Amino acid sequence: MARIVRVELVMVDLKPKVKRVDAIQSFVSQETPIVRITDADGVVGTGYSYTIGTGGHSVMALLERTLAPAIIGRDADEIEAIWRDLLFLTHATTVGAITAIAMAAVDTALWDLRCRKLGLPLHKLAGGAQKAIPLYTTEGGWLHLDEAALVEDALRAKADGFGGCKLKVGRPIHEDVKRIAAVREAVGPGFEIFTDANQAFNVDQAIRRARAYEPLDIGWLEEPLPADDMSGHIRLSQHTSLPIAVGESVYSVSHFREYLQHNAASIIQVDVGRIGGITPWLKVAHMAETFNVAVCPHFLMELHVSLCAAVPNARWVEYIPQLDDLTTERMRIEAGKAIPSEQPGLGIAWDFSAIDRLAVAGSRSTIQ
Repeated sequence: MARIVRVELVMVDLKPKVKRVDAIQSFVSQETPIVRITDADGVVGTGYSYTIGTGGHSVMALLERTLAPAIIGRDADEIEAIWRDLLFLTHATTVGAITAIAMAAVDTALWDLRCRKLGLPLHKLAGGAQKAIPLYTTEGGWLHLDEAALVEDALRAKADGFGGCKLKVGRPIHEDVKRIAAVREAVGPGFEIFTDANQAFNVDQAIRRARAYEPLDIGWLEEPLPADDMSGHIRLSQHTSLPIAVGESVYSVSHFREYLQHNAASIIQVDVGRIGGITPWLKVAHMAETFNVAVCPHFLMELHVSLCAAVPNARWVEYIPQLDDLTTERMRIEAGKAIPSEQPGLGIAWDFSAIDRLAVAGSRSTIQ
């Protein structure tokens, strides 16, 4: 395969489509590092990752000063070797969000390049296990919204064929229960309601709340505790019948292994932008499969649709549209299901003129 001859870096700061508030934070912007890798044959692969408003310039500095120079001259097809070499190159800053986010942008670009050279869409090159993935929406379930708005959005999602919705929790417990109950009464049985605490509780709170939520027939309780509280997740899992979902804030394959080995989670929400790219994402997904555990990734629907279609144990794609301003086509949806693109590459139709127009000042650089 051809050697890598050029790496172009740029960052775009995207504003959320709707106001997003959860139990611990507001999602006010999406800093989006974008990496374009060109090989000696002139083929270009584009990758990206994201923050929720902080750290983007640190990610760009790590890309420009450390990661991009390290891959110049490398065989672009040696994705696994490159990923491992970059991991050890940044050993002093792993496991951590900044390093994982930066590595994800490089790794997804390399996969895009490989797919384009072979003329295959990512979902087929990475496995080709499924043709469509059910969708659930989070966009109308934010914590600041009132009960009527939650119900309205859930009913709209159901009418559009979506299989479920997600509600943020973290208000006083009686308010959370009342809000969930209102949505359950409106949508009836057979429509999934997921809940997300965004790491807001301690163990005793999580156990109490899980017991209060159980009669409401919810699909999972997501991030009930800080992601590094393994013992707390073990205790909680032993005290509730609710599926416990983790992964949005987990940055290493070995951490997922520990969750699975200790039966501390029954839904794995591995995020390609936070685990370090497609290479480790697939490792986590296949590892979860060996434990008979479903993968339901967090965010990045435009990329996760192809990864979910690649593996047999992916169950849901989370509907949060965010790349509309940077693409010429939206993710394909049919009968409430996400359909992966058949075009070679990641399946994202980038609008590079829009990226140039919206680029953060001073974020652009080229390494060759």
